[in-house]
Amino acid sequence: MKNSVPMTTMVWFAGLSMLGFLATDMYLPAFESIRFEMGTTQSMIGLSLTVFLLGMALGQIVYGPLSDRIGRIKVLVGGMVLFTVATAACFMSNSIETFLAARFVQALGACSASVIWQAVVIDRYDSKTSQRVFATIMPLVALSPALAPLAGAALEAHFGWRSIFIALVALGVILAVATLRQTESAPVANTDEKVGAKLVSDYKHIVSSRKFIGNMLVFAGCSAAFFAWLTGSPFVMTAMGYSGADIGMSYVPQTIAFIVGGYSCRALLNKYDGSALLPWFVGLFVASVVSIFVVSWQTDVTNIWPVLIPFCFLAVANGAIYPIVVNKALEEFKSCSATAAGLLNFLQTMICFVASGVVSALAIHGLLTVSAVMIGAAAAVVLGLALSWNGNRVAIEESAQAA
Repeated sequence: MKNSVPMTTMVWFAGLSMLGFLATDMYLPAFESIRFEMGTTQSMIGLSLTVFLLGMALGQIVYGPLSDRIGRIKVLVGGMVLFTVATAACFMSNSIETFLAARFVQALGACSASVIWQAVVIDRYDSKTSQRVFATIMPLVALSPALAPLAGAALEAHFGWRSIFIALVALGVILAVATLRQTESAPVANTDEKVGAKLVSDYKHIVSSRKFIGNMLVFAGCSAAFFAWLTGSPFVMTAMGYSGADIGMSYVPQTIAFIVGGYSCRALLNKYDGSALLPWFVGLFVASVVSIFVVSWQTDVTNIWPVLIPFCFLAVANGAIYPIVVNKALEEFKSCSATAAGLLNFLQTMICFVASGVVSALAIHGLLTVSAVMIGAAAAVVLGLALSWNGNRVAIEESAQAA
């Protein structure tokens, strides 16, 4: 196992980890322009985010086992090609139906990156190094919710909304070329073992882990609250009278907060174990969600700041929570790291898909819907924390008995 990471590899990891978020966030300020040009409704445009999440979820359950079987690089290059072609189809779409279909296929390509970069980290590095890698990369990922909408708003203002998808096509090509320069990290597969039997064995091993399920629920709940905001905030802010540029700018403070949380966690991990830090960050997350819920339901909100400020504290919590729970969820599964990463991301994204779908379907109720969905997500986080505690205790007891 390696304990150092070349800078070029870190940049590659960052690009792969950001791809899905860029494809999600970059076009958010153009929601109203796309809706107007295609002559459709707010709910249908919101559905373009929801179907993207569905594609991300379904694809990840396939890419994990596939890359465990035939290798990371081949599968990842194929995913980048699929992403690039589908993004070009988004650019050429003239109807909402074509756009939705292209967004779904675009997600199927993008999700290869989110699964495989995590698996490569687990393949190549020991647990302590991999946790540092996650704690370094995930705060960088947070740049996408700020920079992507700003870049998207600028592109839309000067060249129209379709230029956003041209930029994403270029990114897909760059990542495909960079991937071809990387060495394979997957362990050599046992070709004598039947694929179906291996998958059943791996999945049984993964889902029987309380530690995996608990950390997955924390990861998914935190992400679901964030995606509820992403889906609803453009409509909420538009109703308040904000412009597309204003919507793009609103992602800046929350992104700074996410980065602060992520790098604060990275510093604290040098002194404390992630399991000891996690309850404190979960407490901050829950308190932030409750604050947003109370403000939304007890007052007539006409300005975004009363809810954006507590959301920034939520972003601090998420920035710290993500690297801890992802590493804890995957560290036991080095023999099937991509399958475990695929299942982790599949379950996380399906929960985000449900949250986004509810917000999209009930978009007419605006901030009330967003805050109610976030409360449900917080309940999942608390349940996940309890399960992860229990899973850690069981693992410690089993280790003591083995010794």
